[in-house]
Amino acid sequence: MEFLNTALPLVFMAVMGLSMLAYVILDGYDLGVGMLLPRAASDAEKDLMVASIGPFWDANETWLVLGVGILLIAFPFAHGLILTALYLPIAVMLFGLTMRGVAFDFRMKAGDAKKPFWNRMFVLGSFVAAAAQGWMLGSYITSFRTDVLTLAFNALIALTVPATYVLLGAGWLIMKTDGDLQARALRWARHATIPFAIGIAAISIATPLVSETIFNKWFRLPDFFALLPIPLITFAAVLTLWHVTARQRIVDAGYGWIVFAATVLVLLLATLGLAFSIYPYIVIDRLNVWEAASATSSLIIIAVGTAITLPAIIGYTIFVYRIFWGKARDLSYGA
Repeated sequence: MEFLNTALPLVFMAVMGLSMLAYVILDGYDLGVGMLLPRAASDAEKDLMVASIGPFWDANETWLVLGVGILLIAFPFAHGLILTALYLPIAVMLFGLTMRGVAFDFRMKAGDAKKPFWNRMFVLGSFVAAAAQGWMLGSYITSFRTDVLTLAFNALIALTVPATYVLLGAGWLIMKTDGDLQARALRWARHATIPFAIGIAAISIATPLVSETIFNKWFRLPDFFALLPIPLITFAAVLTLWHVTARQRIVDAGYGWIVFAATVLVLLLATLGLAFSIYPYIVIDRLNVWEAASATSSLIIIAVGTAITLPAIIGYTIFVYRIFWGKARDLSYGA
């Protein structure tokens, strides 16, 4: 039982982290496509961009539900603390996601006169949701402090996350489209790489400065040398993005997926770095994993449900992507 007392909270923390990473990658690219919609050259291109995410975006958001659900039932004390501190940005995010969902369906049935309006709502909903998620991430890293420096840090991440999603969205369009739209998406990816790289660098520098706990973890010896591969590989991935997005011939040769893969690699490394930074806390310097967890007897019951739910979500996600993989085609809901 002592082993379960120690291990189960860590297992649920890992599953929650996996869920949130999957959400950032999967829903991140379709939010990015939404924010790129105004840059399309024609209404037909807008329709194709939306069609590229049409079969997937509902499945993508399932990961957010799973992550928040685990936080609620496995870590109720952290859930109360986090959601109380983040009530307003969470409400803003839900408003953005709702606006995007409504606009997604309504634009397909709207006439020519109303379609531009719903396109704008789709773009606005995507940006609002992305920016709210960035603000929440900044608040979480700084343990929900409200001093001026912390608020500036939160604002920085609130702008970096939309840039990250735009880069993911452009990478997705490079894989899912061809011709002029694909070439245009490659240019969008190149433009997004600059704020993405600046944001990642600024966050990497600022995070240890706003948290003494994180600073001590990253810069004490010998941990500093053990962790050095994370920033080095991240730097190499960003250089790869910059190299590939300047060369259409690489995409034409069938390697356009590198843009999306390199962005995902950076996000994976950032997640590993964040996990190392906050461990063993679930709220930095305030609440550790075991203090926040439900009773072990409850976690055992929750583990049974998770053992059923997690494979089902993974299987459903793989099934959807396998069925609808390939180049995007026009999306239609019938007459």
